[in-house]
Amino acid sequence: MLGSDAKSGLVVRPHAPTRRFILVVTLILLGLFGIYIVYELGRYDGGYDRLAVAQQRTELEVKLERLEKTNRELRTQLAELDTIRIGRAREQAEVARTIGDLQAQVARQTQELAFYRGIVAQGATAVGVKVQQLRISAGTKPQRFVVHIALARSVRPDNVAAGSLGISVDGEAPAKAAGGDDATLELTALTAGKLHELPFSFRYFQNIDQEVVLPAGFKPEHIGVEVRSNRKDVAPLTQTFLWTVDGSG
Repeated sequence: MLGSDAKSGLVVRPHAPTRRFILVVTLILLGLFGIYIVYELGRYDGGYDRLAVAQQRTELEVKLERLEKTNRELRTQLAELDTIRIGRAREQAEVARTIGDLQAQVARQTQELAFYRGIVAQGATAVGVKVQQLRISAGTKPQRFVVHIALARSVRPDNVAAGSLGISVDGEAPAKAAGGDDATLELTALTAGKLHELPFSFRYFQNIDQEVVLPAGFKPEHIGVEVRSNRKDVAPLTQTFLWTVDGSG
């Protein structure tokens, strides 16, 4: 009796958790889809056109691509212009170097002209000695220079030519800006009183190198060389050259 009553009191209830889970997920998805539909309807009511926005985005992407292409072309043109600019700068430097060489050549030809004028001068025949070449090089210290003089016979060397040289430099003195006059420096001033003249004695040619010192601020323009013979009856010969320092051009 008791066992049958216990069995009759049991209640069997069906348990389906899988169905419940599927139902819940479906309701959630339907809810999200409904929210999205409402969102899209709200944007559409607010004037938002998805197709128009997509088309506008495509147009902007095309425009961006064109701008990038134009930017690349401009960069290429800029690189070409930089190359042309560098080439022109090199050409200008080359032209400046050529001008400097031409100026130095003109200075040398001017000295040669003075040399040939000295050859045909009456004094050259009388003295028998001429300045064949004159060069100036920079010294070891500022305002110091070395004058290189090449002497040669202007007539047939039957005997030894003997005499002395006088050197003078004329130019703009430091007081010129204050109203001073052009100054001429003799060999005594150029050598701090050590030399008054440079002796020479040769039959065919002779090279003389003499260091000179210019005062601070003095701007030399010409250098003159006076050739004096030991013969009392012969007048001195003076030749003038432009002051041009080797390598300064």
